[in-house]
Amino acid sequence: MSTRFIEIMDTTLRDGEQTSGVSFSASEKLTIAQLLIEELGVDRIEVASARVSDGEFEAVQKITQWAKANGYIERVEMLTFVDGGKSIQWMKDAGATVQNLLTKGSLNHLTHQLKKTPEQHFQDIAASFALAQKEHIVTNIYLEDWSNGMRNSPEYVYQFLDFLKTQPVKRVLLPDTLGVLIPSEAYTYLSTLCAKYPEFHFDFHAHNDYDLGVANVLEGVKAGVHGLHLTMNGMGERAGNAPLASVIAVLNDYAPDTHTNVKEAALYKVSKLVETFSGFRIPVNKPVVGDNVFTQTAGIHADGDNKKNLYFNDLLPERFGRKRKYALGKTSGKANIEKNLQELGLKLNPEDVKKVTQRIIILGDKKEIVTKEDLPYIISDVLDSNLYQDKIKVKSYVLTHAKGLKPSATLAIEIGDEQIEQHAQGDGQFDAFMNALRAVYEKKEKTLPNLIDYAVRIPPGSNSDALCETVITWKTSTKEIVTRGLDSDQTVSAIKATEKMLNIIEL
Repeated sequence: MSTRFIEIMDTTLRDGEQTSGVSFSASEKLTIAQLLIEELGVDRIEVASARVSDGEFEAVQKITQWAKANGYIERVEMLTFVDGGKSIQWMKDAGATVQNLLTKGSLNHLTHQLKKTPEQHFQDIAASFALAQKEHIVTNIYLEDWSNGMRNSPEYVYQFLDFLKTQPVKRVLLPDTLGVLIPSEAYTYLSTLCAKYPEFHFDFHAHNDYDLGVANVLEGVKAGVHGLHLTMNGMGERAGNAPLASVIAVLNDYAPDTHTNVKEAALYKVSKLVETFSGFRIPVNKPVVGDNVFTQTAGIHADGDNKKNLYFNDLLPERFGRKRKYALGKTSGKANIEKNLQELGLKLNPEDVKKVTQRIIILGDKKEIVTKEDLPYIISDVLDSNLYQDKIKVKSYVLTHAKGLKPSATLAIEIGDEQIEQHAQGDGQFDAFMNALRAVYEKKEKTLPNLIDYAVRIPPGSNSDALCETVITWKTSTKEIVTRGLDSDQTVSAIKATEKMLNIIEL
């Protein structure tokens, strides 16, 4: 059975960058553009607004140079304006060939913002089309505030689309600019236009103000739209845009008569890189890409998974290059603990599992984070066993931080019966400590894991001498390790977490 192709346009680098506090550098934009097209497989990317800044111009030049060299230039798009040709000139200078022309899709916007009649607006738009054609630039057109236009001035929208029949437009882009649509409206408005204007390629651009972005997109696809505008991690102004990862998962599972070019397995990897570059943290419960979405916490769920995968759904983590986890805490129960023991290659008798479970419940009641890597420590403590031994000890260290000088660290570390000292500088005290530690391990011809996440937690309302918990995620060539340290000094708590990691990889 043939399926209908849905074109995916990612607008993380344009609309997504309108997230409050987010600004990508030119090199970051280029890297994200490359990943979106080559790694993730999106069909088009909207990378900038014309005439914004010199930095934006530099970023677009870098992207278009790469795109031309690799045959992608027709997949790179710019937001432009009806401005007498200034946007067209900016695009030409930047090397771009596809414009997404911003126009007014509601009579309310046209009347009160531009203070023009429909005929005057259409005349200006026709001039923009003519100039674009002359300069060999392809034109797609945004009908800004289109959703409110369909609600309050549908005859104006029809008048606009009738005008566009006379113009060389490639795609008509329909944004729910203020995120006001509910799914039934999205279906009604989009199906009406798809039926009334079958000659047009319609893209739907959903915002998420009512948390209905994904639902509206699904209804839009059912209504017959040909393309979708999405962003990584749902980035965008206000509540953001419809998130690419969630939409792709929904389409793959609930729109079987459609297909896209997006590669599910690359979603998480690209999502995390965008998180790193943007500083826009992904909520841990964000569907598909959040840290906790494939983590079972309740023990009854782990028990059900053991018996017949009773708590699995179609969103299997392996689809997205991820793995199911079982959290340790006061609600985890023995089934969760047994799952983590299996991963560590440890086996305990039922009575000992019960004792370890009770200790983890006590720690959970104290709001302490318990990780899989903590289990050997807990087992040794509870059972008074020799399962865990400190083979590596950070015996002493000196950390310095003075104005005008690079931070430095001198450490003495004991590995077995040997004590090694090393000194190094870094961008901060902990970075200097890690550089000194790395020098020790290079001397021993050993490799340290990469630090991929560093989180600090201080109880709300605490004083400056409060205990600080540092949780660090490390990545070896085969797995991720999470360790934590507790101390009133943040750097010391990080060093304690690092010492724990050293002993875990030694095991």
